[in-house]
Amino acid sequence: MTEPTASEQRPTAVVIAVQLPGVTDGELASSVEELERLARTLGLAPVGRVTQRRGSLASGSVLGEGKLKELAGWTGGTGVVPVYQKPGKSRGNDDEEDDEADDEEDDAAGSDGVDDGAERADAAGAADADRAGALAEPATADGSAPAARAKVVLVDHDLTPTQQRNLERATGADVLDRTSVILEIFHRHARTREARLQVEIARLKYLAPRLREASGGGDRVRGGIGGKGAGESSLELDRRRIRDRIAELRHELDQIEGGSRTRRERRSDLPTVALVGYTNAGKSSLMRMLTSTDVYIADKLFATLDTTVRRLQPPTDPPILITDTVGFIKKLPHDLVASFRSTLDEAGDADLLLHVVDAADAASADHIAVTREVLREIGADEVPTWILLNKIDRVDGAAREALTDRYPAAIQLSAKDRSDVARLHDRLIEQFAGKLEDAELDVPWAEHRLVHTIYERASVLAEEHHDAGTRLTIRAPSRVVSELRAALSVPHIAE
Repeated sequence: MTEPTASEQRPTAVVIAVQLPGVTDGELASSVEELERLARTLGLAPVGRVTQRRGSLASGSVLGEGKLKELAGWTGGTGVVPVYQKPGKSRGNDDEEDDEADDEEDDAAGSDGVDDGAERADAAGAADADRAGALAEPATADGSAPAARAKVVLVDHDLTPTQQRNLERATGADVLDRTSVILEIFHRHARTREARLQVEIARLKYLAPRLREASGGGDRVRGGIGGKGAGESSLELDRRRIRDRIAELRHELDQIEGGSRTRRERRSDLPTVALVGYTNAGKSSLMRMLTSTDVYIADKLFATLDTTVRRLQPPTDPPILITDTVGFIKKLPHDLVASFRSTLDEAGDADLLLHVVDAADAASADHIAVTREVLREIGADEVPTWILLNKIDRVDGAAREALTDRYPAAIQLSAKDRSDVARLHDRLIEQFAGKLEDAELDVPWAEHRLVHTIYERASVLAEEHHDAGTRLTIRAPSRVVSELRAALSVPHIAE
């Protein structure tokens, strides 16, 4: 009996995306591939794609009718959005009420503003794009249903509540937009209390406008003394509970953030370096090599959500602090940026930013632009920044030359190469403590207690014992070398 494959063990998913005007084929493919990586991080197994060129998202269901039926072929759904009619009401009146409710719902969630007229206006163009061959391949070569049914539909856009509900009705599958996927990953990877609070606030703000379908009806609770008055519907009660819960979480988060600010103030006199960059660029791996600590690393998106501060190793004088921060991503939900502002403040308060880039990723230029945009949003774009082109060992010679031409001031390295990290280590020391120099210090046996001080303030390259004492070959900033020589020249009276 054969073991089940990873895709058989995981829930299957199909990814859908609309290529809007101004989006190139390469940009669309990169965005879809990234969403598939997010899906795998979430524990899903992507089995197919459905993409379409359109002037705008279809206001009701994202895709046009033809592509919606193709999507249903992956999930086993009908491909048709059923018309909802309230029991005991005529269709005409119900249309107006349901449309008004959907409009209110979409406004609350941040609708894209596309109306039915705009949808009909580009229907002809969408049909032509379908006939010309949209980017997605048919489910199978003969047009039959695919062998692997998808249980989840992932949409590479932000959906309004109406669009999400209509897609679920047409496909018979769970529908997740890009924001909900990212929020769920953040929820699973948050370890500290602060990170959990930040993620829960963002999730509740996302959930609030999407309560209509789960409200279970519009029964009203009688209000006022004596039970008079219309009171609140169950939906209004749910939304009020969410607002109250968000207020409680923010109060608790403010208290935690106060402690974080106090800790930052205590170490404000020490030079601080913050690692920033796109998710999975290798920040945590570089952090581990620079600080010789067991920082959690994993080859998946958003493995690190909690801020970690460690000292640069070997020790320096003064100590240089290295901070690992949460990774960025394209279309990062604004609520998450707002919730993680205190965490991201570590970047704004740093003396130097190390912008870590995955040089082997074909979309590295786009990743740099996204990171710069988020840094600008949090007010950290004025901090001095070094670009580190990481994973350079995976890049061929021609690509390295192209990167050198495009980013001449960038540092090319591999976080797994100790010599590369050592060179970065020396540059950081030079940045904050002055130019390094090699020197030899002879420590008499009577002054041997200074050996410990030398090890603390300098990198010891060699140690040799002789009849008069110990000779140390060190590397340290010129100021530190001068101070150590002065300490050795001062005679000490034995107790």
